Amino acid sequence: MMKLLKNKKGFGIVEILVAAAVLGFMYMAVLNLQGGNHDALLRIRGRDGAVEVAQQVLDSLKSVGIASIPSKANSDTTFEVDAINRKWARGLGDSATVTYTPEVTVAATSNYTSQNTSQFETLQHVYAKQVKVKVYWDFKGSTQSIEVSSVVR
Repeated sequence: MMKLLKNKKGFGIVEILVAAAVLGFMYMAVLNLQGGNHDALLRIRGRDGAVEVAQQVLDSLKSVGIASIPSKANSDTTFEVDAINRKWARGLGDSATVTYTPEVTVAATSNYTSQNTSQFETLQHVYAKQVKVKVYWDFKGSTQSIEVSSVVR
């Protein structure tokens, strides 16, 4: 029994150093993979914030009613809304702020007009407006944008 234990060898210093070097390279590779995922996460968070801002603008336009939304019968109407900032917490008390710039385009209302005619007069009524909200924001030196569309009745 003692003879078996004396013939067993352990790991030498060279094997341990090689194993440590291999683990170090693997650790650096994992860190680099997470760096790419970090950028993707920021891009997704920025896009989600833009969708939230676009929905907020659409909801506010729906709440004021179609009579308050500027439009023309035969051409599109475009106007900008004040910039909206969104702030997200990042690790260890840090935060990121993104500035979104919404632009609203109201389509021509000729497709959403009803007409009533009587002996005395002809009345036209706009019953809905198609609204497109395009939201712009900067991400790593390039301008990103999304567009959301809805019909306001």
